Amino acid sequence: MQDNYEDFKAEIMKMTKIDLNSYKEKQMKRRIDSLITKNGIKGYPNYVQALKTNSDIFDEFINYITINVSEFYRNPDQWKLMDQQFIPDLIKRFGKNLKVWSAACSTGDEPYSLVMAFSRHIPMNQIKILATDLDKTVIGKAKVGLYSAKSITGVPADLKKQYFTQVGPSYQISDEIKKHVTFKEHNLLKDRYDTNYDFIICRNVLIYFTDEAKNEVFAKFANSLKSGGLLFIGSTEQIMNYKEIGLARENSFYYRKI
Repeated sequence: MQDNYEDFKAEIMKMTKIDLNSYKEKQMKRRIDSLITKNGIKGYPNYVQALKTNSDIFDEFINYITINVSEFYRNPDQWKLMDQQFIPDLIKRFGKNLKVWSAACSTGDEPYSLVMAFSRHIPMNQIKILATDLDKTVIGKAKVGLYSAKSITGVPADLKKQYFTQVGPSYQISDEIKKHVTFKEHNLLKDRYDTNYDFIICRNVLIYFTDEAKNEVFAKFANSLKSGGLLFIGSTEQIMNYKEIGLARENSFYYRKI
């Protein structure tokens, strides 16, 4: 199927505005090929036709190629550092009406974690989180707010007791948390970035991007932060050229806009 892959990428760009050239090709092609095989379709041209005519296959494709692995308070030590050091610092610098963006938010675990983390420091009615993702399916799941026991393992016990209700084997996050998050579709590679953020969190997503695409997104994040604002990235990521894009390294995973 290699012969048609370049044409396939061009068709996907036209249909979805998703630029597959910005993803590591070996990994992405393997995912797409397995999806084509799973659906019993022969070749990229036939798969493109199926994507155009079958909404179930299209939704499956979008959900499958956008990597949606998330959990609450992922890497708890970094969230503890946020709680003890960085949230108090942000409040001291900018006050309590902070502008916060959870980018590539997946199923909502991280923006909801942010609301809970900030609730220890700021009155709940002052907390507002923008959460964005490319995949409307996971945004739909995030709005429902139903999670597995494994997904909420990292949530501090008092917050788990206060904000989750067990529903069968799953856990429902409370409306008190949900109402402080606004979800929107957003393509990190193509859409406009808002500015003057105090805090941006984008974790464990850019590892699937090419170095060029990764550098472009990090530069846009830097441009979107106000001076003194923070960017929180994933434990598998690093910003090699952070000085060039106007950031200072505060910690392995926290960078401050100069």
